[in-house]
Amino acid sequence: MRLENWGGSAAYDRYMGRWSRLVARRYLRDLSNPPGLAWIDIGCGTGALTQAILTGCEPRLLIGIDQSEGFVRAIHDESSDHRARVVVAGADALPIESGAVDIAVSGLALNFMAEPVEVIREWRRVVRPNGIISAYVWDYAGRMEFIRTFWDAATSLDPSAAALDEGRRFPLCSPASLSSLFARGGLRKVRTWAVEVATEFRDFDDYWSPFLAGQGPAPTYVSSLGEDGTAALRESIRARLDNGSGGPIRMVARAWSVRGVN
Repeated sequence: MRLENWGGSAAYDRYMGRWSRLVARRYLRDLSNPPGLAWIDIGCGTGALTQAILTGCEPRLLIGIDQSEGFVRAIHDESSDHRARVVVAGADALPIESGAVDIAVSGLALNFMAEPVEVIREWRRVVRPNGIISAYVWDYAGRMEFIRTFWDAATSLDPSAAALDEGRRFPLCSPASLSSLFARGGLRKVRTWAVEVATEFRDFDDYWSPFLAGQGPAPTYVSSLGEDGTAALRESIRARLDNGSGGPIRMVARAWSVRGVN
């Protein structure tokens, strides 16, 4: 079974992008860097972090990198900022010169990258000496609550779904693992911190319908189920979330952030 599908920007935006934008803005406030820097956003996806940098950080240059042609095309279509360019490339082979940027960041993507130590070393190559490298990832095993609710329900019905649960697939998504990765990659003065945002859904349908669009690990799993399996999962989740009012569902999404000096 395919672990996840990527590339449908509109479907992804409804599933995760609306929360990605919130966490990107909060993360940048905590990262706190001066204006006028050259940035690279690695694994930029549909551009949540890219746009937050352009809006709030006053970069002189911003390069966005993603493997998905669909995501890169969506950013091109939506942004005409002269400071930014977005290209299709892998995180382990960045198409820019050594020492060309002041800061490299990656939002909600590092856990999907193969050979993360080698990836960090490639990021170090393109960042000037004493520049900053930073990333953040969802806390899938803990307070990424709307995803955690999904997988807890899915594995209660189908124990084999545990192999797809991001909380188990991505042990990197913890402060200790991120600190260790950055240290093994050769970075100095490594620190981690939590970023939390509220995720409020209008009602159960607003929560559930993005899981039917096939973008990301959990929706890809749903697309593998038949009609009966999908209905059973939907009702199991509904029972976990039902507050009796049919109104808003309020949760928290936490990301773990890490920062180091090149």
